[in-house]
Amino acid sequence: MSLTDILSPSDIAAALRDCQAPDSFSPKKFFQISGMSKKSSSQLKEIFRILDNDQSGFIEEDELKYFLQRFECGARVLTTSETKTFLAAADHDGDGKIGAEGIDLLKC
Repeated sequence: MSLTDILSPSDIAAALRDCQAPDSFSPKKFFQISGMSKKSSSQLKEIFRILDNDQSGFIEEDELKYFLQRFECGARVLTTSETKTFLAAADHDGDGKIGAEGIDLLKC
């Protein structure tokens, strides 16, 4: 399964266009524009599984900086500031990594 099986390619493209400039990425806004905020918990878990590059069950900071590239290979890398902000928003237990339940926190 790929992200485009769950999300519209045009919504993904719009979300990526919105955050092309460094330090313009907002996790909540990206979730809204890409359509992720409208997906069910089970769909979000599937998206999480796809985004979890090493299949560890968590998205760690070193994986998170490549978040946009999981949607399109030519997308930019998140800045250190964006990565830390994203991690803080979704790391519900403060362990320095995002579990599948952390993705649900960004739906709102």
